[in-house]
Formats: sequence, structure tokens, C-alpha cells
Amino acid sequence: MALTKTQLAKFKRLLSEKRANLLVQAQKTLSSEMVLSPDDRMDEVDQASSEYMQAFSFRLRGRERFLIDKIDLALRKIADGSYGMCEECDEMIGLKRLQARPEAPLCIQCKEAQEKEEAVYAED
Repeated sequence: MALTKTQLAKFKRLLSEKRANLLVQAQKTLSSEMVLSPDDRMDEVDQASSEYMQAFSFRLRGRERFLIDKIDLALRKIADGSYGMCEECDEMIGLKRLQARPEAPLCIQCKEAQEKEEAVYAED
């Protein structure tokens, strides 16, 4: 069953808000957390701790970049009329799944199959 125009508008709004929030957080990180003041005279432990926190923040931002890419793809799919279709099996993604993860590209069955496959490769 295809999504209604009202449902599509709701998902577009949710995705746009989620994207904007991620960009605000990324900007906050770039302007504050990622800058070391030259006036900071740190001992080696403080410096190592600061570098660790910067690396951790950078990894988090990388995950957020990946999520922004997924959101952008979902927004493009809304625009082209293919939003809500599973990329693997071409079936409609369940409404509950889209409500929980509006950027989801896969239906729950295909996502579970993907995770099982990844688990097999992780064991090797």
C-alpha cells in the first residue's frame, strides 16, 4: 500500500528536522570541541586525553555524516516518488518501521537478512 501525500509530507518534515539537528551538532563540534587553544599548556596525560576525545568526537561525526547521507537519499526518494520501497526486494517498507527509522532503505526482513550476513562475515 502506497503512502498518502499527508504521510509523505510528515516523513519529509521529520527527515528534514533530523538532518538540520545533525548539522547543528556537527557545526557545534567543529567550532568548539575540535579546537585546541594554543594557550592550553597540557601535560602528556591531558594532551592524550584531549586527543582521544577529539578522535572520539570525529568518529561520532563520521557516523552522523553517514546518517545525513541516508536522510538525503530518503528525501530524494520522496521527491522522485520511490520513498518507502525496499531497495532489496522492491516491496513496501512497513509503516511502523518508517515511523521508527524514516531514513530506512530496507524492509525489516531484508535488514535482518543483511545483519545475519554481516554477522557471518564478522565471525570469519
